Amino acid sequence: MKKLKKIAITMTMALGFMALPTVADAASYTVQKGDSFWSIGKKYGVSVLSLQKANNRTSSVVYAGEALTIPSTITAADKELMAKLVHAEAKGEPYAGKVAVATVILNRLDHPDFPNTISGVVYQRSASGHYAFTPVQSGSINVAADAEARKAVNEALAFRGQGKGSLYFYNPKTAKSTWILSREVTISIGNHRFAK
Repeated sequence: MKKLKKIAITMTMALGFMALPTVADAASYTVQKGDSFWSIGKKYGVSVLSLQKANNRTSSVVYAGEALTIPSTITAADKELMAKLVHAEAKGEPYAGKVAVATVILNRLDHPDFPNTISGVVYQRSASGHYAFTPVQSGSINVAADAEARKAVNEALAFRGQGKGSLYFYNPKTAKSTWILSREVTISIGNHRFAK
């Protein structure tokens, strides 16, 4: 009897893990009561705008029971790389600041003046050979990301394309570049100023 109970528990846990959403199996989603484009976008790490576009919607209304197409998004490896950078750059900052750092990465990805891959954005070097992000230069990007950084990345993905277009962030107390100080500030969160 104990063996049978142990097998049942193991199978239940295995089925529970298989039910977690992943990008690979996220081709379709059945809307549940209380869902919104925002909550579905955060769950799958896709933007609300791309969800609406993939489902030919202009309004934000969803109905329980309807099937929605979930568009493809960035890979799990790219999400993890973003989360590592968010963790390294915004450790100790408010959650909103972590989302904003992830948003800067996505804004650069979507901007013609920056590389068109997540790894290209994260590991981009300036003309002088320095990396664009200090944690890449120092190696602290290699520290594992925490759950809050991963959550911030998914929220930034859901919010993608709806922000103020921030392409940079800096700490005004430690910034040494006069160029960065000349950029238009879009928002200040915690110790960081975000700019374009």
